[in-house]
Amino acid sequence: MCTGSCAKCLGGSLIPLALFGFLANVLLFFPGGKVIEDNNNLSAEIWYFGGILGSGVLMIFPALVFLGLKNNDCCGCCGNTGCGKRFAMFTSTIFAVIGFLGAGYSFVISAISINKGPNCLMSNNTWGYPFHNGDYLSDQALWSKCLEPDNVVSWNLTLFSILLVVGGIQMILCAIQVINGLLGTLCGDCQCCGGGDGPV
Repeated sequence: MCTGSCAKCLGGSLIPLALFGFLANVLLFFPGGKVIEDNNNLSAEIWYFGGILGSGVLMIFPALVFLGLKNNDCCGCCGNTGCGKRFAMFTSTIFAVIGFLGAGYSFVISAISINKGPNCLMSNNTWGYPFHNGDYLSDQALWSKCLEPDNVVSWNLTLFSILLVVGGIQMILCAIQVINGLLGTLCGDCQCCGGGDGPV
């Protein structure tokens, strides 16, 4: 596959993943699907905006760059018609690294939150984190330690798991584009300026 076509495919895959990450993070602000009275009672990791910034905003820019590579005009430089395309592929590598870091940020925040569990109202009528080192993951009976908000454990676990998976897939796709971009920089694209810059 041509490096430009590969990048376009990766970019098309990153767009829906970014939207999923953004939406999952927004839903975390409504534990159990309800508006919470005091925002201070939300889990701290929600405010790190892993899905909104890491898997969302920081992923949109690389995705748009990847999508535009296929139709890059390969303006050329110094008489080399493939120079423009090679430079564009090199630039995409930089954006891929940015995307990888953003997805990695979301992945780490999600993993920490899943291990920590949600902030909730406990039996002593105080808000806190009743779980330790992910113990609730293997023992659903412990979920009863969270009295409010309703279903907050399953809500947080589901959405942060989605963010974890989305971040992991995004990291893989961005890593692929780093390799693809370096190949495009060194070897050119199979279809550049009407085939003027074929594969080496």
